[in-house]
Amino acid sequence: MQENIYPSRFKIEQKDRLKVMNQRPVLIWFTGLSGSGKSTLANSTEVALHQLGFKTYLLDGDNVRCGLNSDLEFSHEDRVENIRRIAEVSKLMMDAGLIVIAAFITPFERDRKMIQAMIGAEHYVEVYVDCPLEVCEKRDVKGLYEKARKGLIANFTGINSPYEEPLDPFIKIKSNEEETAASVAKIIKSLENKLKL
Repeated sequence: MQENIYPSRFKIEQKDRLKVMNQRPVLIWFTGLSGSGKSTLANSTEVALHQLGFKTYLLDGDNVRCGLNSDLEFSHEDRVENIRRIAEVSKLMMDAGLIVIAAFITPFERDRKMIQAMIGAEHYVEVYVDCPLEVCEKRDVKGLYEKARKGLIANFTGINSPYEEPLDPFIKIKSNEEETAASVAKIIKSLENKLKL
């Protein structure tokens, strides 16, 4: 704790908010290579949860870098800070009682463990969107792989920076083999006991 900072204690606590929300807050964290389908799956999962009556909020990499993290570059240090801030924002949203859905490459196991430690293992749901690099490159909707191959982007995951596969994800989705709807149904089913009070 920094000197001269004294966090306030509020009369309304998370347990009070949860009674109103009638749900358990969790962080559903989608990790995988660029182009693996994280954002598509995260969006579709939020739609499905919303239709079931859950209160959610979706955080996505590019969107967050347009605002909260617009001061960060893509150095290793800034990428770690990017993830740390997202975890902190997620924690605040969960304190409000929301189910938070996050879609970020998050290539390093130590950073995913950092998130889990901050949030609490019981509230952290890691979804590994597994897709072969060659498939992600073929999709390349943003043209990022092509730029990385030409040396125009440094530290690009999968090309000149590694992606460490999750050791023990909550669920693994093979996005190049499954239809989005089937993957979302699998995710929702696996979450049933985690979300309801």
